[in-house]
Amino acid sequence: MSAPSAISEVLSVLERAYPPELAESWDAVGLVCGDPAEPVRRVLFCVDPVAETVDEAVELGAQLIVAHHPLLLRGVHGVPADTAKGSLVHRMIRAGIALYCAHTNADSADPGVSDALAQAIGLRVTGPLEPKADGVTGIGRLGELPEPEPFAAFVQRVADALPATVPGVLGAGDPDRLIRTVAVSGGAGDSYLKRATETGVDAFVTADLRHHPAGEHLAGRGPVPALVGLTHWASEWPWCGQASALVAQAFAGNVDVHVSTRCTDPWNVRAERTSI
Repeated sequence: MSAPSAISEVLSVLERAYPPELAESWDAVGLVCGDPAEPVRRVLFCVDPVAETVDEAVELGAQLIVAHHPLLLRGVHGVPADTAKGSLVHRMIRAGIALYCAHTNADSADPGVSDALAQAIGLRVTGPLEPKADGVTGIGRLGELPEPEPFAAFVQRVADALPATVPGVLGAGDPDRLIRTVAVSGGAGDSYLKRATETGVDAFVTADLRHHPAGEHLAGRGPVPALVGLTHWASEWPWCGQASALVAQAFAGNVDVHVSTRCTDPWNVRAERTSI
């Protein structure tokens, strides 16, 4: 058996793909806990570093968790074990598990989070939704389907492409409207409603759409994109496969990669009215 790779080597692969300098100034990306010099044979990729995914890493015998969302996004003055996040840090350290987070740097990278979402849906990416100054990287992606299809069928396409969630996938628009061009934004994307309209796409797929911004968008003058609403976790989960493939390819079997399928959406109960 070959000598194990170091955690630092895995992080180098990830940071070439998702350069930390692409992260927004308010973000917290990088190594949260763990020793970069320690060996790694197994890595778990997930959206959220929460109790469920830490449990999974322990069960797998992973030495590294790669998460999209930061654990410590807001400034903290300590990580005592009797707090929710502090308990996770202590548990990971005791289990010999490092935690690395790639957040808005993975959003802006090319390919990044929205490329993974677009690929899952079956879109051919044509460019960024909201380009950055370099005109190459940026948030969100524009893409097109191989052939136009009715909006109702498109909403079903999105639902079939992503992991199931309790809230499911919602559509807002004429069910018979033909959809060919699409904007996507992994994560909360209603701040890009205006930009999606400006691009002239037929539909916009994103997460965490709020009532008033969505309603005001649909009531706008002229043609506006139909909306497909996802849960935050589902919209970003395809990135885990993208990132894990980079590590699997770079280490050719020397590092075992796993993508968590544990749904970490906060919504886990759904009820519908049973009487009129």
